[in-house]
Amino acid sequence: MENTCTDTFLITGGCGYFGHRLACSLHKQGAHVILFDTNAPTQEVPDGIVFVQGDIRIYDQVEQAMMGVDCVFHIASYGMSGREQLNRQLIEAVNVQGTRNVLKACVECKVPRLVYTSTFNVVFGGQTIENGDESLPYLPLHLHPDHYSRTKSLAEMAVLKANGATLKDNCGLLRTCALRPAGIYGPGEQRHLPRIVRYIEKGIFRFVYGKPNSLVEFVHVDNLVSAHELAAEALAPKKQHRSAGQAYFISDGRPVNNFEFFRPLIEGLGYSYPKLRLPISLIYFFAFLTEMVHHLIGPWYNFQPLLTRTEVYKTGVTHYFSMSKAKAELGYEPQEHSLDEVVHWFRSRGHGRKAHNSFSRFLLNLFFVAAFVAAALSFLPVVGG
Repeated sequence: MENTCTDTFLITGGCGYFGHRLACSLHKQGAHVILFDTNAPTQEVPDGIVFVQGDIRIYDQVEQAMMGVDCVFHIASYGMSGREQLNRQLIEAVNVQGTRNVLKACVECKVPRLVYTSTFNVVFGGQTIENGDESLPYLPLHLHPDHYSRTKSLAEMAVLKANGATLKDNCGLLRTCALRPAGIYGPGEQRHLPRIVRYIEKGIFRFVYGKPNSLVEFVHVDNLVSAHELAAEALAPKKQHRSAGQAYFISDGRPVNNFEFFRPLIEGLGYSYPKLRLPISLIYFFAFLTEMVHHLIGPWYNFQPLLTRTEVYKTGVTHYFSMSKAKAELGYEPQEHSLDEVVHWFRSRGHGRKAHNSFSRFLLNLFFVAAFVAAALSFLPVVGG
């Protein structure tokens, strides 16, 4: 983004971790920012940023919020991880119908630019991908292992198809693009990192899985903010709409083994890095059983699965992508970050190893080892047969 900006931006899902970070960055540059979300902000919002409570599933609320907006960052979604992945009806309503509402409102309210936050899952479904690029085809919808990825594919297709749509009263064209980020990290991230820290502190994180040389990617929240700002600029006439109709993979550009990536967090909180390595097929089977149990008892007890099948693929199977297109067309240059600031954030809030927890961790370790042994024994006939 340029140092000064007077445009008005609306951010759907703007009160989440990434939305808030993007809003603060835009605000610092002089932009007018509207946060559109079902929930009020839980983090401090700078003066001048406007919060509009609303639901992207309700078209009238979306349209009203978009009046006078110059660009929309559509980042609201549902079902990315954990038990959320198992709520198919809500996933469909938010990710597909919600996106249709946003696109329709852009046309009706004469909003000329929309940047959509997609996911690399639109092309990935458990197969190995090494240095993939944007020429990769969408994964066939029936091959997606989870409904979130399937609906994000449908939503991205709709967003890119809407590029070039005529705005109401022939007031120009709608320009759209999609960013496909890797897993987001940074201090204060609230979706993935707290769950991982809970597993570490409860003694559950006592094993790794998959091949030691399997590689995945992550993106620091500030790099993702930069990518979104650059994509919005590249949709504008000043940049000849160069990003219009395009999709871009976004990451830190540093493929790494998933568990090695979290080693600084594990050891920084005073715990030992796991030495036990289990086969990914066993973990996938365990995740499958967990999902089946959740399907049966979820209506009465909506527990948090240890892992879902999609999470097993995302963490244990090699898939990483080239940043060449984002660098060439957006000017994206990811900055190098570490987990040190994340470790400091958790330690400043009382997290870290405490000596008196050792016995309870031992009991939990014993329980989970026994559970995995039982799962392995039940799995053997399937593998052998």
